Amino acid sequence: MDVRSQKQRMLAGDLYIADDPELAEDNRRISVWLDRYNATNTKTQPERQALLTEAFAQVGEGCNIRPPFHCDYGYNISLGRGVFLNFNCCILDVVAVSIGDMTQIGPGVQILTADHPRDPVERRRMLEFGRPIRIGANVWIGGGALIMPGVTIGDNAIIGAGSVVTRDVPAGGIAAGNPARLRGV
Repeated sequence: MDVRSQKQRMLAGDLYIADDPELAEDNRRISVWLDRYNATNTKTQPERQALLTEAFAQVGEGCNIRPPFHCDYGYNISLGRGVFLNFNCCILDVVAVSIGDMTQIGPGVQILTADHPRDPVERRRMLEFGRPIRIGANVWIGGGALIMPGVTIGDNAIIGAGSVVTRDVPAGGIAAGNPARLRGV
């Protein structure tokens, strides 16, 4: 029998029950923080960055997330130096999301680590799991792109607007479309 808490299972990327009381409390905490953060349109970048350091695992110098912004927990998000996320981005961070230095992310981008079992019996039990996402340094992700669970995007890559990224993108790669496919330079 697995004696780990649902939170421990979630953080390990194993099947867990998302509406567990401990996780619900973590989600309530970040929801309160999001209410504060999303009211910062008139604040300066340093004022917003100070708030980011309250909620995220790591925040490099010069990060800027333009509100509104949404996430599940916050504590699984690591941002390198100079990361920029435009309006209305969403990160479902049930496991680690790392974004490298100087990466620029367009409006409405969704970074989704949460995944669900393919077995309908397990889904009916409200089980889910997470697969980490790594986005390298100096990446440009166009508006409205979806980054799916488990994807790694290498340094200096470009993701076209509206793309659905279901597979890894190598360093320097250009991927676009639904599903995103590698393009020539």
